[in-house]
Amino acid sequence: MTNVYESLSWLPIPPSDFSQKVTATQSYPELRELSKFSLDDNQLRKLAKKLQGLQKFQSPLTPLTPVSIGIISNATTKLAVPALIGTALRFGIALNVLEANYNQIAQEAFSAESTFTGQTLSAVLVAMDHRGLPLLPTPGDRVAAENNVQTSLNYVKSVIESLRTKTGAQIILQNIAPPPEGLSGSYEGRLPGTLSWLISRLNTELDGLVADDTFILDIAGLASNIGLVNWHDPTQWNMAKLPFAQSYTPIYADYVCRILAARLGKSRRCLILDLDNTLWGGVIGDDGLEGILIGNGDPTAEAHLNVQRTALELRDRGVVLAVSSKNEDSTARQPFKEHPDMLLRENHIAVFQANWSDKASNIKAIADMLSLGLESMVFLDDNPAERMLVRKELPEVAIPELPKDPALFARTLIAAGYFEAITFSEEDRKRASFYQDNAKRAQILNQSSDMDTYLQSLGMEITLTPFDATGRARIAQLISKSNQFNLTTKRYSELDVKEIEENADYFARQIRLKDVLGDNGMISVIICKMNSSVWEIDTWLMSCRVLGRRVEEAALRDIAEHAKQSGATKLVGVYSPTARNIIVKDHYKKLGFTKTSGEAEIELWELDLTQYQPPELPMIFKYAL
Repeated sequence: MTNVYESLSWLPIPPSDFSQKVTATQSYPELRELSKFSLDDNQLRKLAKKLQGLQKFQSPLTPLTPVSIGIISNATTKLAVPALIGTALRFGIALNVLEANYNQIAQEAFSAESTFTGQTLSAVLVAMDHRGLPLLPTPGDRVAAENNVQTSLNYVKSVIESLRTKTGAQIILQNIAPPPEGLSGSYEGRLPGTLSWLISRLNTELDGLVADDTFILDIAGLASNIGLVNWHDPTQWNMAKLPFAQSYTPIYADYVCRILAARLGKSRRCLILDLDNTLWGGVIGDDGLEGILIGNGDPTAEAHLNVQRTALELRDRGVVLAVSSKNEDSTARQPFKEHPDMLLRENHIAVFQANWSDKASNIKAIADMLSLGLESMVFLDDNPAERMLVRKELPEVAIPELPKDPALFARTLIAAGYFEAITFSEEDRKRASFYQDNAKRAQILNQSSDMDTYLQSLGMEITLTPFDATGRARIAQLISKSNQFNLTTKRYSELDVKEIEENADYFARQIRLKDVLGDNGMISVIICKMNSSVWEIDTWLMSCRVLGRRVEEAALRDIAEHAKQSGATKLVGVYSPTARNIIVKDHYKKLGFTKTSGEAEIELWELDLTQYQPPELPMIFKYAL
């Protein structure tokens, strides 16, 4: 069996004329589409070179998001840099990489002459392996071993703290892949002071460094999945100081870019499932309830059961589940209702689209019902023809290539890393329920005679609260993930949020919404800079799942009331257009603001508070001190 990681098998095979297509490409969207194949080192290098060539002549980078990172390592990174740049295109990122000098970690981290000094970087990748750390095996000497772990940990901490101070960037810290050789066999990991023991303890300590500005890149997990003997190539280390076998550069780059994308809120949020031969073996319309394969005791049936189990585990982590199937609706629902071995039930599915329409149309309908963008969707389907059609019609949707053996469906889906998380909160756990309730609201809207009646029927309760320690992590997460309903797309870390929370010159709000169908959780964040007569709205973002429910008007009413009380007579709103926030281009206009200036990069809008009249709104207002 081909290693799923080495071949990036969830991605389609590149066309035979890939190189010619790269040469002929004249736009960023075309280049991004070419990045969506399972590419090797050389092909990724071609993409990186083409991107750098286009950047000399074309600006802005739309639809790509520019990101600059640094990379520092005790090993050779020159081969990884082009792969990182080429891979980042697949995530919608135009990546610039500033490479530190080879094996100069301490010098680069602590010296004022560092490559990173004075540079504007989003993140620094600290890519050390065990050979770059002061790990000294002392088999059997637990005291010396524990001291050695703390010495190594303190060294790592000093490096990342110095880099953070020097650059202001977030840190992506690799954990350590142990070498495959164990001198004591099965006892190796249990014997204090062996290299395996030291690395295992150090990795546990490194996990404790995770914070708002520090993320762990799980190279130990990746190397374990691939196989340590495969990952470590002593010949390539001796010849070129490559920290791992070169054939794994594409998957290494993919792992790094997943974290970069997650920081920008680009992780996927919805898994759309085909039914026949995906969730179960067979065709429900032809084989009937008793003829489909699902459950224990049969290898094919167990394989499909594992797909369902994986889907449920993703749902527990906040991923929304939906169905898109070419079937009669009642027939498609029958296994969910009646089959005793089904793990998935109707109540787990937020939107159920079973009809004879094409799947691209159904996926669009699902996105609309959930108020999610197509770039949030993953579509799992065993049929190559359906996958090809949806890829062509909806290139924003992620569609993993699936092998013929259904036993590998779940593994392939998870290996693709679509749902990369850098944090996990109680709100994340509840997200699937939030969106499921949102789909129910959409159904109520379809049954209502008018919008006012619909909104009144929801019994909404909006709570407006200053920033606080309890909400701080979720506030920072919303700021990092919100791209569509986000007027400026500024990014603030959890530490930044804490500073704003404690700064008397800022008015900040976290907004929550409940209704008769459930709790939507925190759905909006607003930050205003307060001056004596003018308040500037620095940040205004909102979850798209509450669009059309007049939350914007409620938020403005709250801002205006407090601004007036402070003596302000004017609100100034800023809109910075991006490829993804076009849905809010008329946000201030709809709220009664007047446009005062508009450049390509920024628009300014003003509201005269002396003329502002608060509207009557179909919701109960609650304020917390």
